Amino acid sequence: MPSTFSHKLLAAALSVACLLVVAPAAMAQTSSMSGGGATFQPPPPPPAKAKLVDGRLLAPASAPTRIKRVIAAANQIVEKPYVYGGGHRPYRDGVLDRGYDCSGSVSHALHGGDFLSSPLPSGALMTWGRSGPGRWITVYASGGHAYVVVAGFRFDTSMHDSDAPGPRTGPRWSRTLRTSSAFVARHPARY
Repeated sequence: MPSTFSHKLLAAALSVACLLVVAPAAMAQTSSMSGGGATFQPPPPPPAKAKLVDGRLLAPASAPTRIKRVIAAANQIVEKPYVYGGGHRPYRDGVLDRGYDCSGSVSHALHGGDFLSSPLPSGALMTWGRSGPGRWITVYASGGHAYVVVAGFRFDTSMHDSDAPGPRTGPRWSRTLRTSSAFVARHPARY
């Protein structure tokens, strides 16, 4: 079995390699816009809004099954610590990482809804799915960070607001949506 150091080294190498492939294309796509970033595309109001209770999101009864599964998977890792490269090991049923980084958190949630079969780094999430915000779920990604908005709530590892319970880093839900032109909006088809 490879050492923990080997896992960290592999995760770091994969992240850098992905950035080298994806970043030039993303920069070319967004460089013509003011400020060098993409135009922020907020998600539309969801068909039904979830409820945040004790740091966990309760899916609306009317949400599609796959959206409910995304929420359940994200809830599994709420308040896990932030760990660079965390959440990027191949998925094994019932086995969680000791911590998650931004793209590992988003990937874990998307995997729960059967939208991903293996974790993706944030740069690769910039081209995942379809362009623009979705009705139920929108992934926001840049070359260095990723988060997801599901049923009106943000799931993110980087919180700058006071309404997110728990530690200041690590995956958790927030009522506050971010606005930044540095992120590309993506969504799964039909959601």
